[in-house]
Amino acid sequence: MLFSNIIGQEDIKEQLIKSVVQNRMSHAIVLLAPEGTGGLPLGLAFAQYLVCEEKQPDGACGKCQACVKSGKYLHPDIHFSYPVIPRKPGDKPVSTDYAAEWREFIASNPYGNAYDWLQFIGAENKQGNITATECQDIIHKLSLKSFESQYKILLMWMPEYLGNEGNRLLKLIEEPPANTLFLLIAENQEQILATILSRTHLIKVNPLPKEVMIEALISRNQTPPAKARQAATIAAGNYREALYLLQNSDDDYHELLRNWLNYIFTGNRGALQEWIDGVAKMGRENQKQFLRYFINLLEHTLRLKYIDKSLLAFSEEETDFAAKLQKLANLQQMELIMQELDSACYYVERNANAKLLFHALSIKLQYIFKKRPIPMM
Repeated sequence: MLFSNIIGQEDIKEQLIKSVVQNRMSHAIVLLAPEGTGGLPLGLAFAQYLVCEEKQPDGACGKCQACVKSGKYLHPDIHFSYPVIPRKPGDKPVSTDYAAEWREFIASNPYGNAYDWLQFIGAENKQGNITATECQDIIHKLSLKSFESQYKILLMWMPEYLGNEGNRLLKLIEEPPANTLFLLIAENQEQILATILSRTHLIKVNPLPKEVMIEALISRNQTPPAKARQAATIAAGNYREALYLLQNSDDDYHELLRNWLNYIFTGNRGALQEWIDGVAKMGRENQKQFLRYFINLLEHTLRLKYIDKSLLAFSEEETDFAAKLQKLANLQQMELIMQELDSACYYVERNANAKLLFHALSIKLQYIFKKRPIPMM
């Protein structure tokens, strides 16, 4: 992975290169990158830059033997750690058990998240982990001399999946062998062990600007400009989510939402129950995207009060629908609805029962639209 392959994030690229050129690189770095902003690509590109034999001012050369091996994720001095599952009951899995799958995944989906990875290796509903056995394997690997490069690098993706067994790595992180780098790629600072976080240099990666995402979707994904603008607007700096929206563009979230609100307002319980049953079968990712679509449409409705509709990235049908929403809910009601939708997204991500969740959410929306206090559930 070269820095030139990464979407945006020019300031982070420059910061990482300067840290090496000026000999100010920390031996333990956390790249805190929200989903879809390029944390893993940045980590891969930085690792390749460090082992490159002919470094360029803007990154690795991409041509030397070290770069060829790094580009195939086969360099012997770049070690990877990531959440895995046992292949069979009783196994104590380590990352290298899934080395072939990992190389395939990051080559095809470098902006993917942990859910994408775990589904890629067939985890289904199993919880991935970075295990105690994995920590022991890391300690062993980094105790050896480097094979070809000046550096030994451990790139750990999603350190949030480290339990308390991660404390086994503390001494190694605090007093590593010479030219050893811990590079942790994370999404959620609060879920990283505090003992590890306190021993690392934190670099925060910002969401991608909308115009940068639009250009990337058009040039890399051959997306029509109008669709690229709409996906980039909804995804709010998350390139992974923008791609997902485009891949599932046949799912008519607008029609789904229109029917839902219609059944809520008319009190059509039978139709509402059928709607809930249908949504429950959509799958977790689709449910989450639908809820985010509704949130974005509410934000869009608020923008219509102050911005010319020609500057907004929604279709005429959606813009007309947003105008109708203005008449149905005031600012306070919209805020309450967004809070409930955001809470529902949280529980969808944690495998809540979809039928119960959307049934409760429908009742809450009824109360909000009627300006009545939401009942405790």
